Amino acid sequence: MPRIPCLFAGAALTAVVLGGWAQAQQQAAPAAKPARPTFETTKVEGTDNVYIFRYQNSQSMFVVTGDGVIATDPIGYGRPQAPMTYLEEIRKVTSQPVKYVIYSHNHFDHIAGGKPFKDAGAKFVAHKKAWERLTAVQDPHTVIPDETVDDRATIRLGGTVLELTYLGLNHSDNSLVMRLPKEKIIFAVDFAPVGSMPGRGMIDSHPLEWEDSLKKLMAMDWERLIPGHPGQPGGRLGTKQDVQNFLTLLQDVSSEVRIAAREGKCWDRVEKDMKFPKYASWPGYESGLPFILRRYCALWGRGT
Repeated sequence: MPRIPCLFAGAALTAVVLGGWAQAQQQAAPAAKPARPTFETTKVEGTDNVYIFRYQNSQSMFVVTGDGVIATDPIGYGRPQAPMTYLEEIRKVTSQPVKYVIYSHNHFDHIAGGKPFKDAGAKFVAHKKAWERLTAVQDPHTVIPDETVDDRATIRLGGTVLELTYLGLNHSDNSLVMRLPKEKIIFAVDFAPVGSMPGRGMIDSHPLEWEDSLKKLMAMDWERLIPGHPGQPGGRLGTKQDVQNFLTLLQDVSSEVRIAAREGKCWDRVEKDMKFPKYASWPGYESGLPFILRRYCALWGRGT
């Protein structure tokens, strides 16, 4: 008779070996990272009332006080559900009404969609140049500010002090820095990215003045920076070293493109051939570098 028991024994042994191998492989394989939720609200560590609301890859700061909430950028461009979600998230934290919504600057990807806040009674505040631009453009999805800021203003609400400061031209001509002096925290959007490359935002920027505004930013009294897009890596907050790193990036690119422009290499040759390996590990390097090079070619190749 065929030795069937031996065949079964061999199969059993194979199963044991393969099963053990599969188990070892499963144990060795790193666990998959959980998917990041579409939105989340987190309290800033070490504070009693400062929060970050993130929706996809954009984020805003809000501050809860005993007399109401100070919110910032509704971040509703292309995601009409985000502002209402933002307002609902605030209501999960406090029953206090939103008294102010402050625009960081006039770009729609950060400030569109504020109608739910306006309907709830909030007062909108922005730099005067942002008001001028928004009044001229009349975007149907963006609330026109009720009040404007020139160089400096201070909002006091429920024992909280929030300073608004204009540092000059940079990513836009109307960016406001929002500083909480007690917490030594600032909220600065797009002109001081944390650990990542700028991209399309270079299109209407002011490169030379941008460097000056970054130097002024570093001279201010703060310890942590909440950026308008999650800091890299891991959604972290920024430091003055991050600002210095970004300033160095702009200076490095500016210097190299200026040389190339004076040799007649702008635009195509610079955009195609110029690389900066020092920054290749920064998120957004491949997609963002051509925009940076193009803007500096406009500066050093055309004088604009």
